Amino acid sequence: MDLKIIGNFIKSQRKEKGLTQVELATKLSVSEKTISKWECGYGFPDTTLILPLCKELDITANELLSGKKLSSEEYQTEAEKNLLTLKKQQEQDHKFLLTLENVLGYLSSITFIILVFVASFANLSTWVRILLIVIGFIHIVVGIHFCLTIEKDAGYYECQHCHNKYIPTYKQILLSMHYGRTRYMKCPKCNKKTWQKKVLK
Repeated sequence: MDLKIIGNFIKSQRKEKGLTQVELATKLSVSEKTISKWECGYGFPDTTLILPLCKELDITANELLSGKKLSSEEYQTEAEKNLLTLKKQQEQDHKFLLTLENVLGYLSSITFIILVFVASFANLSTWVRILLIVIGFIHIVVGIHFCLTIEKDAGYYECQHCHNKYIPTYKQILLSMHYGRTRYMKCPKCNKKTWQKKVLK
């Protein structure tokens, strides 16, 4: 998926429809800067905006992803190619998010330990000690929340019994026993509890 080609295609289709960047931005409820970013190849529309954008430009999602108008013969071939490209991009995004989760987890834990250590052993007044512990506690709670959100949304969990892949709820992630990225959860398909591993595909 070449963002420059897609950007030029968006620009040409916008002009063909007689729309300015401001007019298109207004129709999609985004900023003019966002449209400009897409057209310059520095970004791609969010998944929620792909279909509304295609409707405004009178193109298909497949044509948008291909960066050109497609004949009926090309359509199926390009559709399969675009699906594979999107799948690979999604896997890369999920890998990045899981790496980010590790970084956030370590940073939150280290910050909490440092603040508690300083509050315990430094020569400080009582109110400063309490403030440092409270800040450390807030820091680690917020960090854990973001880590759990990433853990829920990036990739899937696979049931070891029926091999169903699914995205669990935040509550399931929060309350399940786990080691690493393997969690003991109930599968929504077979309703059996197993140790389920995180998978990206």
